[in-house]
Amino acid sequence: MDELIYGRNACLEALNTGKVEELYIQKGNLKGSIEKVIGRAKNKNVIIKTVDKKTLDNMAKGEVHQGVIASISSFEYSSVEDILNEAKNREEDPFIVILDEIEDPHNLGAIIRSCETAGVHGVIIPKRRSASINSTVYKSSAGACNYLKVAKVTNINRTIDELKEKNIFVYGTDGDAKSYYNKTNLTGPIAIVIGNEGKGISMQIKKNCDDLIKIPMRGKITSLNASNACAVVCYEVLRQRDV
Repeated sequence: MDELIYGRNACLEALNTGKVEELYIQKGNLKGSIEKVIGRAKNKNVIIKTVDKKTLDNMAKGEVHQGVIASISSFEYSSVEDILNEAKNREEDPFIVILDEIEDPHNLGAIIRSCETAGVHGVIIPKRRSASINSTVYKSSAGACNYLKVAKVTNINRTIDELKEKNIFVYGTDGDAKSYYNKTNLTGPIAIVIGNEGKGISMQIKKNCDDLIKIPMRGKITSLNASNACAVVCYEVLRQRDV
């Protein structure tokens, strides 16, 4: 089943991958970056269809489409082994992000975007009780879904065990942790677990982590959005690795 990608930047990035089947452009005098999208589509020999705004609105189902929608072939999930091989091919210690029931596709997209820019080798999500890669995730990731490996697994805890057997140290992010993320050595082969938007990391997974880390909080609100927390921690890993 094909997915629909909304928005100019997201469609432009999707065109770069060669996965776009058709491009739907809104009728009218659209200027600016839309011209670049159309030009790229023509270079890729992608079918371009001109439709009215109402048609695009119905296709987008409430999402902001900016006058363009791309139909792409279904997302191909990677395996955990693919992620480990990515690290090997880049001659780097594995850097993996594990998501424990992130349900909001906007959050998932934002997390994937942060992970890709921070050099994460791959993201692992559960098959159940989790957002999957869809058009909303594509748009929220600003096209990062095209470049970051995402694995979908049946059991997160079992996957953590398998990673630990490969000498990958697993950190869980938790507000009640004793250690601060920026005071912790995050170099070497690691995986970072980010919990659900409301519940955080499940107790079973929390117990299975090698250590728990937290972000300092100074305001009256005691937690960050999951995607923001992920970005903060991932860039600390990047900072430590680049020292």
